[in-house]
Amino acid sequence: MISRREFLAATTALSALAGTGLSSNWARAASRQALSQSDLLDFQSFGNVTLVHITDIHGQLMPMHFREPSVNLGVGSVAGLPPHVSGADFLKLYNIEPGTPQAYALTSDDFTSLASAYGRMGGMDRIATIVNSIRSARGDNMLLLDGGDTWQGSYTSLKTKGQDMVDAMNALKPDAMTGHWEFTYGTARVKEIVDSLPFPFLGGNIYDAEWNEPAFKAYKMFEKGGVRIAVIGQAFPYTPVANPRWMFPDWSFGIREEEIVANVKAARAEGASLVVLLSHNGFDVDRAVASRVPGIDVILTGHTHDALPEPVKVGKTLLIASGSHGKFVSRLDLDVGKDGVAGFRYRLIPVFSDVIAQDAAMTKLVADLRAPYESELKRELATADTLLYRRGNFNGTIDDLICQALLDVREADIALSPGFRWGTSVLPGAKITVEDLHNSCAMTYPSAYRSTMSGQQLRDILEDVADNLFHKDPYYQQGGDMVRVGGMGYSIVPEGEMGSRISDMVLLKTGEAIEPTKNYVVAGWASVNQATEGPPIWDVVEEHLKRNPTVQLAENRSVKIKH
Repeated sequence: MISRREFLAATTALSALAGTGLSSNWARAASRQALSQSDLLDFQSFGNVTLVHITDIHGQLMPMHFREPSVNLGVGSVAGLPPHVSGADFLKLYNIEPGTPQAYALTSDDFTSLASAYGRMGGMDRIATIVNSIRSARGDNMLLLDGGDTWQGSYTSLKTKGQDMVDAMNALKPDAMTGHWEFTYGTARVKEIVDSLPFPFLGGNIYDAEWNEPAFKAYKMFEKGGVRIAVIGQAFPYTPVANPRWMFPDWSFGIREEEIVANVKAARAEGASLVVLLSHNGFDVDRAVASRVPGIDVILTGHTHDALPEPVKVGKTLLIASGSHGKFVSRLDLDVGKDGVAGFRYRLIPVFSDVIAQDAAMTKLVADLRAPYESELKRELATADTLLYRRGNFNGTIDDLICQALLDVREADIALSPGFRWGTSVLPGAKITVEDLHNSCAMTYPSAYRSTMSGQQLRDILEDVADNLFHKDPYYQQGGDMVRVGGMGYSIVPEGEMGSRISDMVLLKTGEAIEPTKNYVVAGWASVNQATEGPPIWDVVEEHLKRNPTVQLAENRSVKIKH
């Protein structure tokens, strides 16, 4: 593990005026475990441009709990570098005391007890208070930029086809956005929403599949603080691989590095003194982009849900990681002159919902948006006796529950649950509601299939997902987590090569090795295949919870990591 000294040496500030992500007021408040809104928002304005970034909200209008991962592995040259640091190592790296608000917001350590002490995070009305405060301080020098994965991930976003989030975000008045899960509403719905937006939906790496020409505007020029600013949009490059291609057949995606280069050059030719990549590539892909594409001043990264209290600097490019689910708002103040960026100050603002005041207009709007669904959202399904969470490279208790439901209700030998990173947490002792369940599975292709697979097919699936996650070249990474398994175990060598990472596959109920030529009954959900049949996953889980009204999960040790 690298030391904090080594990390800071690798991320030297642009100038002596550059700031850190933690204010002295916040540090003092953390030491006494007391926070005020002024502690969180107090910021000495700097320079002539302010970028405010939010990303990966995943349909969360209300405050919620979200546990950060206890395992976040990196491979190759990025092993041990942020964001691939978690738990106590993360606290040590950023000099954060255990038990403090920062520790609760940024790590999984002691999450349950700290959640009881510090409460929920996020909520669009609290985000609105933060954004309005910065806008009041900075006026027309501010840009608010949305990194995507905004319209999907909740019961109400599913029922309204994303309209609830569109209405809430329109009230927040962003200047531009890009996307990923937005596309799973289908071509017609995406076009309908994009045409209605009062701000641009940017995607320089999305092409019309038939005509091989840009399908969306690549970048937008702004003038703030006397500075011409180019914001280039970069949608998730592997959308047709990670999600159903048949839902948006008219568009093709990709990293398209040559297009980023061309857009940077075009923006500079138009007089841009500041170039910002509003990206949904994922952190490691964006770190590679920063090292390969000259002329990008700031990358506002998304997709991998990383939250870092300090920027990571690659060459002259600052990488900003703003977390997910509305837990954080990033503020980056820049001093931009004719020769480019002279300095910066940064703050990753944690949205503690018990500390940040509600914005009255947004509170009313959110209440109105949720009103038609309120009784169903609150309907109780079971009680959690175990902390339910999703994030982690290999397993999470929410997916353990989903896998148990698939094994039980679909009468399968083995269950598979996709390695999505979206999904909120439920504390022990809390009721599991319809809203909680849908926060982890509300999507447009939820069918729970039941099929027969050979042991070799299962191994091929695991090998394929592992390569997507742990390929040493970031340009081949898709940024999710490993497919979760129920009813079976296996060993994995993350640093291995394609086809040689997975071994020791075993059927848990018998202890027998899973044979390549033997067939097994497998249940799963979220298949990208158009003809998938089966009940929606939320119905499967609800049926399981009727049979098991108290959710108690043992520690999952079915995956063994080898080096």
